[in-house]
Amino acid sequence: MKPAVHKSSIPDSQIFMIEYLDDKYFDPVWHSHFEYQLFVPLEGTGTRFIGDSIQSFVPNELILTGSNLPHLWRSDEAYFDKNSGLKVRGIVIYLQENLLGEHIMSKNELLQFNKLFERSAKGLIFFGRARDEVISRMHELLELKGLSAFICLLQIIEMLANTKDYKTISYVAYNEPIHKAEADRMGKVYEYILRNYRKKIHQNELADLLCMTPTSFSRYFARVSNKGFSQFVTELRVKHACQLLTETDLPVAEIAERSGFKTLSNFNKLFKDQMQKKPSEYKKEFMNI
Repeated sequence: MKPAVHKSSIPDSQIFMIEYLDDKYFDPVWHSHFEYQLFVPLEGTGTRFIGDSIQSFVPNELILTGSNLPHLWRSDEAYFDKNSGLKVRGIVIYLQENLLGEHIMSKNELLQFNKLFERSAKGLIFFGRARDEVISRMHELLELKGLSAFICLLQIIEMLANTKDYKTISYVAYNEPIHKAEADRMGKVYEYILRNYRKKIHQNELADLLCMTPTSFSRYFARVSNKGFSQFVTELRVKHACQLLTETDLPVAEIAERSGFKTLSNFNKLFKDQMQKKPSEYKKEFMNI
């Protein structure tokens, strides 16, 4: 796997960092960092890329990404319109695995902490009561300082370590940091695909963008993203179709067209292959929920 750019670091004078995000859109750069990251978007929607996973994100999702796991929370296109009036908000915590020092972290009492960090190599999304309690404590942590803040952080980690209400996100784990040149290159690819996936995209266009031959680009993309170019684009299109199915009353045929599929039959097949159900069944299940 190709590694993303090491983007942030915790000052030597601090054990962890917490930030309150309030902006037009979330950072649109695909990246990774040595720190573990606990993130909850409080306002805003879009697409999140974590490892080899592509999913929509909504407010109050709680996600822990492991060290060097590449990720990107890409806000929907509307957020990049200067006149939209839309904005995003969120809370992010950065911490290191040896936040108590290697000697302390190796003790039996912290076994659950270490297991949590190991699981986060593929990214973790949390649900239920634990998620709600952790998000509440993250809001509290924003107002705390000194030892009180550190104790609150330990309580947050303990809740995450003990809950069983979570799922892994990426199929594979990532262990190496990504170089800046690599991140810049893939950033161009992601940006182009995200802006154009609703229409026909040729690999040649991306190959030209990176000054590669089509064959070299195909191999490169598969190595970095852990999936083929066509599969990547299809997943984005299906993700967009899911959003239209749940947020609009558009006919399925129109949703297929707006999502970039050539024919309705092609859409139905690829949607079922990925979601394990027909578009109509997906919409019905969502409405019942």
